[in-house]
Amino acid sequence: MAKAREVELDANEPFAAAARRVIAVRAQEVFDHSEGVLDTTDIERVHDMRVATRRLRAALEVFAAAFANDELKPVLRDVKRLADALGERRDPDVHLEEFGKLRETFGPADQPGVDLLLDDLRTEQARGNQILAAELQATVDSDLRGRLLALAA
Repeated sequence: MAKAREVELDANEPFAAAARRVIAVRAQEVFDHSEGVLDTTDIERVHDMRVATRRLRAALEVFAAAFANDELKPVLRDVKRLADALGERRDPDVHLEEFGKLRETFGPADQPGVDLLLDDLRTEQARGNQILAAELQATVDSDLRGRLLALAA
């Protein structure tokens, strides 16, 4: 899992200034993890981006008082939608990995049943990837990155 970047905070710094710096770093982390996130052969990319969106969402909620509600709410909504889409893809990734390992512990008579489950999970993974691809496009279309940076400016 990708480690969160440390954000140095000063106890004497105004709350709003700290909020802007934290949001800028957490937003950058989300988009740093977006490259190759649709590649189903490397499930850690989805995991890392999902964790980054959860960190960003938490920071937005913690620092909500530092931002105008009409600016914060749409950004927070879109970050949540992105996190949900990442979850749609991540869940079958995890199940595929675990059931793939479990399959090897079963005898030959039981493996075809696990193979059917794995096929269903691959279908679910592909559906999750389509949902994620659409949400990634929505983040581009709505300029989520730009709106986050403007919030942090």
